[in-house]
Amino acid sequence: MNELVRQHTALSDTDLEWLHLLVSEWQLLSDLSFADLVLWVPTRDGTRYVSVAQMRPNTGPTSYQDDMVGHLVPRGRRPLLDVALDEGRIVREGDPEWREEVPVRVESIPVRREGRVLGVIARNTNLLTVRTPSRLELTYLQSASDLAQMIAAGSFPFPDQQVDMDASPRVGDGLIRLDADGIVQYASPNALSAYHRLGLAVDLVGHHLGMTTAELAPSRGPVDEALSKVASGWAPREFEIEGDDGVIQVRAIPLKPKGTRIGSLVLLRDVTELRRRERELITKDATIREIHHRVKNNLQTVAALLRLQARRIDSDKGREALEEAVRRVGSIAIVHETLSQNLDERVEFDEIADRVLAMVAEISPGKVTGRRTGRFGILDAEVATPLSMVLTEILQNALEHGFRPGDLGTVEVTAVRGGTTRESRLLITVQDNGVGLPEGFDPQRSGNLGLQIVRTLVEGELGGTFDMVPAPEGGTQVILDIPVRARSSRAAPNRAAHAEK
Repeated sequence: MNELVRQHTALSDTDLEWLHLLVSEWQLLSDLSFADLVLWVPTRDGTRYVSVAQMRPNTGPTSYQDDMVGHLVPRGRRPLLDVALDEGRIVREGDPEWREEVPVRVESIPVRREGRVLGVIARNTNLLTVRTPSRLELTYLQSASDLAQMIAAGSFPFPDQQVDMDASPRVGDGLIRLDADGIVQYASPNALSAYHRLGLAVDLVGHHLGMTTAELAPSRGPVDEALSKVASGWAPREFEIEGDDGVIQVRAIPLKPKGTRIGSLVLLRDVTELRRRERELITKDATIREIHHRVKNNLQTVAALLRLQARRIDSDKGREALEEAVRRVGSIAIVHETLSQNLDERVEFDEIADRVLAMVAEISPGKVTGRRTGRFGILDAEVATPLSMVLTEILQNALEHGFRPGDLGTVEVTAVRGGTTRESRLLITVQDNGVGLPEGFDPQRSGNLGLQIVRTLVEGELGGTFDMVPAPEGGTQVILDIPVRARSSRAAPNRAAHAEK
């Protein structure tokens, strides 16, 4: 729509924002009208109209099989558009049009903002399945007529109310029509079922919706007065009512077709099961975080016990082996600590890499500084845990074997993330400026325990490659190439809205 409006029309950015607000709301008008909606805007030179948006109803058959967005029609070909635009009033055709052997009733609704008509909504109703309307359908059509008059007057949509139509109640979820005093004139079967879920034992018609809602809600005191007023539809609001056996999502829309409030339209949806699932997910997330927290505490306890044991061993080699084990356990604990603070099983690995680098630097025999360049990014837990151990082993090996006591040097960890969204790769380079590799050294055949751990984790668990080569300017360079598969986000709950019959 942005492109079409800016290319063909003279509307300002604020006018375009108003059209966006209208389009975000007009599914409501389409469903209440049982009709297709097409938004036509006059071109810059005023000789044509361009269709910038289209909406089909969920409550009835469509009148357009084709996509109308982007079509241009000359002024004069559709007289109803001309009259609605020039006179600023709703225009309805006397006899239906026939399109592909289907009778279609055509209406034009001017879209007004601050006294100016920006465009025209063509409302097209497929009359092929017309029958004697029920009370529900009559209520729908009357509400649609009131909303259409509000659009023509510039009082709908409400400029301070941005509504997420994917999450808000829809017409088929449940509808209540109130009079100016907040008394229920009509309640659809779904709406009545939702209030029965809250504990209502009688019919809603004839009752004051605000007072009834306040009585069913578990809260008492000053909240009752506010809830009663909001539920009566005095202002455009969206809220939830939680009873003992259910949760109802409510949206109130004041109806002012001629500038004076004549009543309200209340849409509501039973979201009890949705909220129950959300609470279950929150509980599961909290449980997972607590498990990671306890695992981290247990690993820290193991590390403390190993330190105590190392102090009691006379053998230098045994003490060094236990100290290496402490650092390995510590690197895993860092991952679990990070996971305990997140809502999902993913971590920002840059923080972990920095902490591992600081932890391993403590064993440096000389004055060696470590730094990181580039970003690892967000990684899944199944990648982060083995990678933290791999990084610990490589850094530990570089500091222990690459530098002599008293040496000055640096160890730099570089991370580069690349590839597609679904299948990216992480290239990691650890380079030091130490003494370099011994002559004839083969990292793939080395019996060093740390390098064996690195090979096993990189090639076995991570499915990547590992190599250790002399650095171009002296020292040693370790290169890791690891595939990182993007995990799909948790699917949002299905919000299918079924029209009431």
